[in-house]
Amino acid sequence: MTDGTDLAGAVEIDLAEPSPLWRRALAEPARVCERAARAALAGADAPRGPAELAVVLADDALVRALNRDWRGRDAPTNVLSFSARDGGPAPPDAPLLLGDVVLAFETVAAEAEAQKKPLADHLAHLVVHGVLHLLGFDHEVAAEARRMEALERRVLAGLGVADPYRPREASRG
Repeated sequence: MTDGTDLAGAVEIDLAEPSPLWRRALAEPARVCERAARAALAGADAPRGPAELAVVLADDALVRALNRDWRGRDAPTNVLSFSARDGGPAPPDAPLLLGDVVLAFETVAAEAEAQKKPLADHLAHLVVHGVLHLLGFDHEVAAEARRMEALERRVLAGLGVADPYRPREASRG
């Protein structure tokens, strides 16, 4: 537990599970998401004070619709982040609204299988990645991508998750 003075401890994480696929595949997807989100907030040295974010455990159909409507890309993707921090100043007593991280089950599960990693580890990585986007991190420019990936590696190592960017050796057969 924290004393509530840092954002990782003071943040309220709302979890929505519109897809039952997550619970069928993982015993505690909400626990994985909360741990990963709090670790990302702590690792990024996020601003202090009360804040809110949402994690949505969706399916490919919902993420495809969001991706089409908000990004002009008519295809599912593994994770989308929608920052709420661009809307101007909040009232002084209101918590900082960080935004939403939305994950597509079928895409995330297929990636985990193809990369031969546990689904829970891949979910944790994508939640960390999405939360870092909410905090303003990006990977469009090489230097920013290296900075974001290094932070993801540190945060995930603290969660006991293997480096998702380490090249995997080809299987010998």
